Amino acid sequence: MRPTELLQEIRKMRFEETFSIWTEGRITQEEAARMLGVCSRSFRRYVDRYKENGIDGLTDKRLAQVSARKAPVDEVMALAERYKSRYEGWTAKHFHTWYRRDGGSRSYTWVKNKLQEQDCIKKASKRGAHRKRRDRAPMPGMLLHQDGSTHEWVPGKKWDLIVTMDDATSEHYSIFFVDEEGTYSSLAGVRQVILEHGLFCSFYSDRGSHYWHTPQAGGKVDKKNLTQFGRALHHLGIEMIAAYSPQARGRSERAFHTHQSRLVKELALHDITTMESANRYLQEVYLPAFNAEFTQPATTPGTAFIPWIGNNLDDILCEQHSRTVGRDNCVSFEGLPLQIPANDYRCNYIKVRVRVHRYLDGTLAIFHGPCKLATYDQQGELQTQRQAQNQ
Repeated sequence: MRPTELLQEIRKMRFEETFSIWTEGRITQEEAARMLGVCSRSFRRYVDRYKENGIDGLTDKRLAQVSARKAPVDEVMALAERYKSRYEGWTAKHFHTWYRRDGGSRSYTWVKNKLQEQDCIKKASKRGAHRKRRDRAPMPGMLLHQDGSTHEWVPGKKWDLIVTMDDATSEHYSIFFVDEEGTYSSLAGVRQVILEHGLFCSFYSDRGSHYWHTPQAGGKVDKKNLTQFGRALHHLGIEMIAAYSPQARGRSERAFHTHQSRLVKELALHDITTMESANRYLQEVYLPAFNAEFTQPATTPGTAFIPWIGNNLDDILCEQHSRTVGRDNCVSFEGLPLQIPANDYRCNYIKVRVRVHRYLDGTLAIFHGPCKLATYDQQGELQTQRQAQNQ
């Protein structure tokens, strides 16, 4: 029985009870009408219809009428046949987009309900009532997400897409392809954000090994034993927050779902097959269009970004390794002998603890405290000497 029919039966029962009390003279006509929630005039009409046709006289005839807006059976059957013949397995939302594109005028809810009635699609299971979508950060710059997605973005090639986005607005500040996600790709994304927008407050990521040390698999992260990435953000005063489930990163996960659906088709449309061309397309075409469509307004005006005014950002967003200088005044770093040149500060640095920086482009430098002693290329050749030879 439909809810409207059930309410009608209840209304009939209440009328019979009220009518009996009223005929016995225990209540007035106005009191009887008030008990039924109608005016006195409506109550008199009910009484006349009841006396003339009995309890069936109170039946609402509108319930037996066919709605003028009800779709013809042929239209419903044609919709189901169309879905089964060409769009089997599509979601209702996806199918409705193409249905409207082909001239359909019905709403998404109508299409979904009719497909479910015809057993074309199944009803989705009810979501857990205990889950609630986390509120966005109030202002841009308060919380940034970063994550990577491995996917076959072009035929036969799997790359990692690295995205750094704002929690408050979903705006993507940095997006690029790399062969493999790691410390360098994560630092490069943060560097681009700081140079273009400034320092931000918090950083949200998964528990990847380049973000965190996790002593026990699946356990909590070690917030004291920092990775190279963690050391860099701690130096900048940026708080790191670890996510412990994919659901906790739902905002970035949904963004990657959109990228995998759209970006693959766009790269194929433009015949892009190399990473260099793909990254150029991301910056020049895809990122501006994506932000224009998906960026949400922040709930609070203003920004939490603080402009970067330093000049040593690259010496912070890099790998830093402590080494002891050998007796030959060289530093051994991953098999490369790095010769320290003569300078005005001291004769040699034998047995002195120094710091080796490896930058995002692979070049190296040796520091003693705040002083940079020398810079080297990726093969360990002293750059100052090479520049002198070129001159």
